[in-house]
Amino acid sequence: MDPAKSLLLEHFRWVEGHADVWRVFRDATALRTIIASLVEPFRAAGITAVAGIESRGFLLGGAAAVELGVGFVAIRKAGALFPGEKMRTVTSPDYRGKQTELLMQRAAIGAGDRVLLVDDWIEIGSQARAVAELVSRCGGQLVAITVMIDQLRDVSRETLPPVHSILLATDLPPD
Repeated sequence: MDPAKSLLLEHFRWVEGHADVWRVFRDATALRTIIASLVEPFRAAGITAVAGIESRGFLLGGAAAVELGVGFVAIRKAGALFPGEKMRTVTSPDYRGKQTELLMQRAAIGAGDRVLLVDDWIEIGSQARAVAELVSRCGGQLVAITVMIDQLRDVSRETLPPVHSILLATDLPPD
Protein backbone atom coordinates (compact mmCIF):
# COMPACT_ATOMS: atom_id res chain seq x y z
CA MET A 1 0.00 0.00 0.00
CA ASP A 2 1.12 3.57 -0.71
CA PRO A 3 2.94 4.94 2.40
CA ALA A 4 0.85 8.14 2.54
CA LYS A 5 -2.37 6.17 2.32
CA SER A 6 -1.17 3.77 5.00
CA LEU A 7 -0.13 6.57 7.37
CA LEU A 8 -3.35 8.50 6.83
CA LEU A 9 -5.43 5.42 7.61
CA GLU A 10 -3.28 4.72 10.67
CA HIS A 11 -3.83 8.25 12.03
CA PHE A 12 -7.50 8.61 11.07
CA ARG A 13 -10.31 7.99 13.54
CA TRP A 14 -13.95 8.73 14.07
CA VAL A 15 -14.80 10.68 17.23
CA GLU A 16 -18.48 10.94 18.13
CA GLY A 17 -19.43 10.64 14.46
CA HIS A 18 -16.88 13.22 13.29
CA ALA A 19 -13.85 12.49 11.14
CA ASP A 20 -10.60 13.29 12.96
CA VAL A 21 -7.36 13.77 11.02
CA TRP A 22 -5.60 15.95 13.61
CA ARG A 23 -3.25 13.14 14.72
CA VAL A 24 -1.49 13.40 11.32
CA PHE A 25 -0.14 16.81 12.36
CA ARG A 26 1.45 15.41 15.53
CA ASP A 27 3.51 12.81 13.65
CA ALA A 28 6.34 14.43 11.66
CA THR A 29 6.91 11.36 9.49
CA ALA A 30 3.22 11.05 8.62
CA LEU A 31 2.90 14.77 7.92
CA ARG A 32 6.03 14.83 5.72
CA THR A 33 4.89 11.76 3.77
CA ILE A 34 1.35 13.08 3.30
CA ILE A 35 2.55 16.51 2.14
CA ALA A 36 4.90 14.88 -0.39
CA SER A 37 2.01 12.79 -1.70
CA LEU A 38 -0.30 15.80 -1.95
CA VAL A 39 2.15 17.82 -4.07
CA GLU A 40 3.89 15.09 -6.12
CA PRO A 41 1.55 15.26 -9.15
CA PHE A 42 2.04 19.04 -9.34
CA ARG A 43 5.83 19.45 -9.12
CA ALA A 44 6.11 20.18 -12.84
CA ALA A 45 2.72 21.91 -13.24
CA GLY A 46 4.02 25.48 -13.02
CA ILE A 47 2.26 26.17 -9.73
CA THR A 48 3.05 29.70 -8.55
CA ALA A 49 1.05 29.69 -5.29
CA VAL A 50 -0.66 27.29 -2.93
CA ALA A 51 -3.97 28.29 -1.31
CA GLY A 52 -5.46 26.81 1.84
CA ILE A 53 -8.74 27.40 3.63
CA GLU A 54 -8.56 27.78 7.40
CA SER A 55 -7.89 25.80 9.46
CA ARG A 56 -6.45 22.48 8.31
CA GLY A 57 -5.94 23.94 4.84
CA PHE A 58 -3.59 26.49 6.41
CA LEU A 59 -1.43 23.77 7.90
CA LEU A 60 -1.43 21.49 4.87
CA GLY A 61 -1.24 24.34 2.37
CA GLY A 62 1.64 26.09 4.12
CA ALA A 63 3.65 22.87 4.21
CA ALA A 64 2.77 22.12 0.57
CA ALA A 65 3.89 25.61 -0.49
CA VAL A 66 7.26 25.09 1.21
CA GLU A 67 7.57 21.67 -0.45
CA LEU A 68 6.88 23.22 -3.89
CA GLY A 69 9.04 26.30 -3.25
CA VAL A 70 6.18 28.76 -3.80
CA GLY A 71 4.22 31.16 -1.61
CA PHE A 72 1.08 30.48 0.40
CA VAL A 73 -2.29 32.24 0.03
CA ALA A 74 -4.57 32.20 3.07
CA ILE A 75 -8.31 31.88 2.54
CA ARG A 76 -10.06 33.04 5.70
CA LYS A 77 -13.62 32.65 6.89
CA ALA A 78 -15.77 35.66 7.79
CA GLY A 79 -15.04 37.17 11.18
CA ALA A 80 -11.31 36.53 11.09
CA LEU A 81 -8.83 39.38 11.36
CA PHE A 82 -7.35 39.92 7.92
CA PRO A 83 -5.69 43.25 7.04
CA GLY A 84 -5.73 44.95 3.66
CA GLU A 85 -8.05 44.97 0.67
CA LYS A 86 -9.97 41.72 0.48
CA MET A 87 -11.84 39.75 -2.14
CA ARG A 88 -14.99 38.12 -0.76
CA THR A 89 -17.44 35.49 -1.89
CA VAL A 90 -20.06 33.29 -0.32
CA THR A 91 -20.03 29.55 -0.95
CA SER A 92 -22.99 27.59 -2.17
CA PRO A 93 -24.45 25.44 0.63
CA ASP A 94 -22.03 22.81 1.96
CA TYR A 95 -22.85 19.26 3.03
CA ARG A 96 -24.55 20.65 6.16
CA GLY A 97 -26.56 23.20 4.17
CA LYS A 98 -24.39 26.09 5.47
CA GLN A 99 -23.05 28.91 3.35
CA THR A 100 -19.69 30.38 4.31
CA GLU A 101 -18.21 33.74 3.42
CA LEU A 102 -14.59 33.32 2.31
CA LEU A 103 -12.02 36.13 2.14
CA MET A 104 -8.67 36.43 0.41
CA GLN A 105 -6.26 39.35 0.42
CA ARG A 106 -6.53 41.01 -2.99
CA ALA A 107 -2.75 41.36 -3.34
CA ALA A 108 -2.18 37.62 -2.72
CA ILE A 109 -2.92 36.59 -6.34
CA GLY A 110 -1.75 38.30 -9.49
CA ALA A 111 -2.47 37.96 -13.18
CA GLY A 112 -1.21 34.65 -14.50
CA ASP A 113 -0.82 32.95 -11.10
CA ARG A 114 -1.35 29.18 -11.24
CA VAL A 115 -2.82 28.13 -7.92
CA LEU A 116 -3.07 24.75 -6.20
CA LEU A 117 -5.74 24.44 -3.49
CA VAL A 118 -4.77 22.12 -0.62
CA ASP A 119 -7.21 20.88 2.02
CA ASP A 120 -7.92 17.90 4.23
CA TRP A 121 -11.30 16.84 2.81
CA ILE A 122 -13.56 17.62 -0.13
CA GLU A 123 -17.18 16.53 -0.09
CA ILE A 124 -19.31 18.65 -2.42
CA GLY A 125 -16.78 21.25 -3.56
CA SER A 126 -18.63 24.41 -2.51
CA GLN A 127 -15.55 25.96 -0.87
CA ALA A 128 -13.28 24.90 -3.75
CA ARG A 129 -15.61 26.54 -6.30
CA ALA A 130 -15.62 29.72 -4.18
CA VAL A 131 -11.79 29.72 -4.07
CA ALA A 132 -11.70 29.26 -7.87
CA GLU A 133 -13.93 32.33 -8.18
CA LEU A 134 -11.72 34.44 -5.87
CA VAL A 135 -8.55 33.40 -7.70
CA SER A 136 -10.13 34.09 -11.10
CA ARG A 137 -11.36 37.54 -10.05
CA CYS A 138 -7.73 38.39 -9.24
CA GLY A 139 -6.50 37.20 -12.65
CA GLY A 140 -5.17 33.81 -11.56
CA GLN A 141 -6.28 30.27 -12.28
CA LEU A 142 -7.08 27.47 -9.85
CA VAL A 143 -5.40 24.65 -11.77
CA ALA A 144 -5.96 21.75 -9.37
CA ILE A 145 -7.12 20.66 -5.94
CA THR A 146 -5.28 18.19 -3.73
CA VAL A 147 -6.78 16.72 -0.58
CA MET A 148 -6.19 13.98 1.93
CA ILE A 149 -9.74 12.58 1.58
CA ASP A 150 -12.04 12.82 -1.45
CA GLN A 151 -15.78 12.32 -1.05
CA LEU A 152 -16.91 14.17 -4.18
CA ARG A 153 -19.78 12.91 -6.25
CA ASP A 154 -19.28 12.90 -10.02
CA VAL A 155 -21.75 15.76 -10.56
CA SER A 156 -19.66 17.99 -8.24
CA ARG A 157 -16.35 16.83 -9.74
CA GLU A 158 -17.45 18.04 -13.18
CA THR A 159 -17.60 21.65 -11.90
CA LEU A 160 -14.05 21.69 -10.50
CA PRO A 161 -10.47 21.59 -11.70
CA PRO A 162 -8.79 18.15 -11.43
CA VAL A 163 -8.80 16.69 -7.91
CA HIS A 164 -5.99 14.55 -6.51
CA SER A 165 -6.45 12.69 -3.24
CA ILE A 166 -4.63 10.25 -1.00
CA LEU A 167 -7.81 8.42 0.03
CA LEU A 168 -11.38 8.16 -1.11
CA ALA A 169 -13.93 8.42 1.68
CA THR A 170 -14.95 4.84 0.85
CA ASP A 171 -11.42 3.73 1.90
CA LEU A 172 -12.02 4.89 5.49
CA PRO A 173 -12.92 2.48 8.25
CA PRO A 174 -16.60 2.48 9.25
CA ASP A 175 -17.77 4.94 11.89
